[in-house]
Amino acid sequence: MARRPGTQAELLLSLGLVMILATLVQAAVLATHHESSLRDLIGRALLAEARAPARISDAVLPGTEWWTVHPDGRVETRGPIPATIDTTTLALAIDARTRVEPLLQPGAIWERIRMAVPLESGGAVAVAAVPRWASWQLRVAPLGVLAVVLLADVVIFGALGVYLVRRRVVQPLSRLARTAHQIAAGEWQARAAAEGTAEVADLADSFNEMTTALEGRTSELEKAVKELAEKNADLSHARAGLDRSERLAAVGRLAAGVAHEIGNPIGAILALVDLAARDPGLSAGKQHLERAGREGLRVRDILRQLLDFSRPPQPQCVPTHLVACADEARALVEAQPDYAGVEFVSSFEAAVPHALADPTAVLQILVNLLLNAGDSVEQARSEGRDAGRVEIRVGTSPEGVACHVSDDGTGIPVEVRERIFDPFFTTKPAGEGTGLGLANAARLAEELGGSLRCGAPRSGWRTVFSLHLPAVSRPTRARTPSTQTLAAPAGDPSRGSDA
Repeated sequence: MARRPGTQAELLLSLGLVMILATLVQAAVLATHHESSLRDLIGRALLAEARAPARISDAVLPGTEWWTVHPDGRVETRGPIPATIDTTTLALAIDARTRVEPLLQPGAIWERIRMAVPLESGGAVAVAAVPRWASWQLRVAPLGVLAVVLLADVVIFGALGVYLVRRRVVQPLSRLARTAHQIAAGEWQARAAAEGTAEVADLADSFNEMTTALEGRTSELEKAVKELAEKNADLSHARAGLDRSERLAAVGRLAAGVAHEIGNPIGAILALVDLAARDPGLSAGKQHLERAGREGLRVRDILRQLLDFSRPPQPQCVPTHLVACADEARALVEAQPDYAGVEFVSSFEAAVPHALADPTAVLQILVNLLLNAGDSVEQARSEGRDAGRVEIRVGTSPEGVACHVSDDGTGIPVEVRERIFDPFFTTKPAGEGTGLGLANAARLAEELGGSLRCGAPRSGWRTVFSLHLPAVSRPTRARTPSTQTLAAPAGDPSRGSDA
């Protein structure tokens, strides 16, 4: 990259050009004034000599030649130096007689100065020619002195300009640049001194204010990064708990099925063993039958424990702020790096009543729905579709309170919508989902006295899931109507859900 000229060079070059132009203008004005003054002075002197009655013996300018041109064309030498009149001087004399007024012809600086003065005696004209050396001396020598003065002017001004510009502008800017390099290297305590001209001092003050603000922003950013890391850790724990809950739910359902299928045969076996133990003819094997009965009872107790395991504890329903649950679920999901290209949008009605529900269960349902929506959007993007938005909307419904999660991802085919809440059914590729996420979400919604539905999405959306919950009898004021759009930040929790 080409090096640019410095401020000092730029200012001095600009000021030098201005000074040169000003000097030239000044020189032109002074030269014009000098020429005008010279003409007036020489004209007066020659006019006085021309009108002198006697013969001119001692001219004001030594070497000046004088003639008298009579009307009949006769030329008479009037000065002390006899010489032949030249045609230019003669033509000037004729022109002065015609105009009946004195005429001065200075010519160029290397030419002779000529003057013709009409006389009162019979139309004669006195005409003079100043020698060339006198013309040069009178006109060029003062200009030389003027040039020397103007050159000294430029030199003095340039030296003073270098000193002032360097001290008042260049050096403060250089120190400001060094301070900027220090801050770029991480020395946030560095500050620029307010010195130099008013503009440079204001620049230093503004730079210091910017540095202070930047230091504060950096501190806030570091704090936000730390909080984001904590959120990611919380989400990782929540995701791990969700996965564990799904696995336990699968084991519980399997255990319930196994217990149900084995419970009946075990009951029959116990009844037959009891009947056989009552037969008095089997006294020799009665001890073995009693032992078999005890082992059968043990198996039945194990089955009952499995049944108890498959029945999760009943949720504790309390007045729950569904808007706060939606905010927390969105904050957990949007922090995942896998959804960095997804835009999460939240919208809430002005007044939303509290739902009668278990906040933990509601959060689990909403997180599951948001994870599925994010996965659908990312899959659509990987297929080259124009997608990238997920909306969570909270409002009232005929059942009480509703939370709708919409996305513009791949959508759900109509032919599989009736099966999406079945356990172990999933539309994801093999190994990416267990098919228990939506099943557990639907079960939790039913246990809360509500429902989870997959409905027809609004225009612009491909999928919408609606969680309906009963509301408490007295509505509570929620936040002011708003729509918040947040781009998902980076994070490092595990991703994904099923269904």
